[in-house]
Amino acid sequence: MNIFLRELKSNRKALIIWSVCMFLGVLSGMSKYTTYSSGGAASQALTQLPHSMRALFGMGSFNVSTMSGFFAFLFSYIVLAAAIHAALLGSGIIAKEERDKTTEFLIVKPISRTTVITSKFIAALVNIVVVNIVTLLSSFFLVAAYNKGKDISGEIAVFFLTMFIVQLIFLSLGAFLSAFMKNPKASGSIATSILLGSYVIAKITDLADHLNVLNILSPFKYFSYTDIVNGDGLNTVIVILALLLVAVFSASTYFFYQKRDLNV
Repeated sequence: MNIFLRELKSNRKALIIWSVCMFLGVLSGMSKYTTYSSGGAASQALTQLPHSMRALFGMGSFNVSTMSGFFAFLFSYIVLAAAIHAALLGSGIIAKEERDKTTEFLIVKPISRTTVITSKFIAALVNIVVVNIVTLLSSFFLVAAYNKGKDISGEIAVFFLTMFIVQLIFLSLGAFLSAFMKNPKASGSIATSILLGSYVIAKITDLADHLNVLNILSPFKYFSYTDIVNGDGLNTVIVILALLLVAVFSASTYFFYQKRDLNV
């Protein structure tokens, strides 16, 4: 429990900063909705963009003049930011002891490495849940303030369920890399590079449908935002496979952390 509380305290400042940034990101995005929904010149220019440009900007086939379509477009950037936070957090909870030269603090405690990892994972989970909830509540409030059409609260809830799963994937990936690599301090940059690479793959497959097979490499493409907007919900098989991926990364973290020589 002491390790859990210690992790929460050490990440408190970063959690506040990320939560505020996520709120400001949603606020900034939603403030632009009137431009897209007004039907003016700016809105018409967007509708006339070629499909490749719309896909590149994350609009795809969404009608951004409606709140459903606009939020789906905005959400692609929200989930990217949340995933970066999760990846850095996952790598940091493992690497921080060797980075900050506090490994001896853990070694002298009469607890197992399994307990250490479990405590750190729970603390990290609390952090991503808080970020998710802050962003979710911000979205509920700001969408309600700008929305003049049908209520999309149900769609927003599903969007954030997918974001939580993506957060879990990158959290566990970051932790796995930190436990596996000989230089855990580099795991954060590696995890972020993999994340950005998977985001680029998502954009490539948006531009070229014949490359959709590559979507397996990008958690950002595991869930169809179009299906959510159309009310079709989530693919249960994909959800299960994504959670299995989280389980594999998490189990690997325990395995490799047990084997590694900690630098004091």
